[in-house]
Amino acid sequence: MLVRMVATGTCATDSHVRAQRTATPLPVVPGHEGAGAAVARLDGSTGLHVTHGAEPHGHFFGQSSFATYALTHQRKTIKVPVDLPLEVMAPLRCGLKTGAGAVLKALAVPVGASFAVFGVGAVGLAAVMAARVAGAGTIVDVGRLELARELGATHVVNPGQVEDLTGALRAIEARGLEYVLDTSGRTENLGALAPLGRFGFVAFHECAGRLTLDQSLQGIIQGDAVSSPLINDLAQLYRPA
Repeated sequence: MLVRMVATGTCATDSHVRAQRTATPLPVVPGHEGAGAAVARLDGSTGLHVTHGAEPHGHFFGQSSFATYALTHQRKTIKVPVDLPLEVMAPLRCGLKTGAGAVLKALAVPVGASFAVFGVGAVGLAAVMAARVAGAGTIVDVGRLELARELGATHVVNPGQVEDLTGALRAIEARGLEYVLDTSGRTENLGALAPLGRFGFVAFHECAGRLTLDQSLQGIIQGDAVSSPLINDLAQLYRPA
């Protein structure tokens, strides 16, 4: 499908490509949180051309949304309600899907549970909102943003203002947190986990050997969720009550 891009988010993955921390052929048009309007079907030929120089690589994560138009496969194109703003819909594709999916699908945080998220980017804040939707009893945001309180956090802990982060978290939940989502890759965050607790991560971790008392470590990619139904569920949650 040919999609006219209207809005796009910027993800850490795009930044990694720009800085060449992720091996990607250059030149390239990145971007994978795009929202736009379908225009027409094409024949599948190369969609990016320049008058002079090397041809740019496209179809980044199936879209290359940092462009005016994108060629997308039908399987990677999700129809959303036409009355919702595309600038809000675009970030649902990666950052918000990852954070919300981690809570609602991968960890399946139940009503009344205690939950903490480390990191206050798009993924972390999406997790806070999802924990509120899930009905978690305690929602701790470990970061610096009071915005997290507005989005549903019951507690906010600034790691830069406490000497003992684990102690500060256990002052909130003495047994530790039943569910923890980490977006930072810091192994010391395991200290916040309760016995039988589940620790989900979306950044690389080398902490499996530190698990005790039947705790479990779970790697999560894109929220471990099927994109189309989850993104449409999130789109509906955006609607005013």
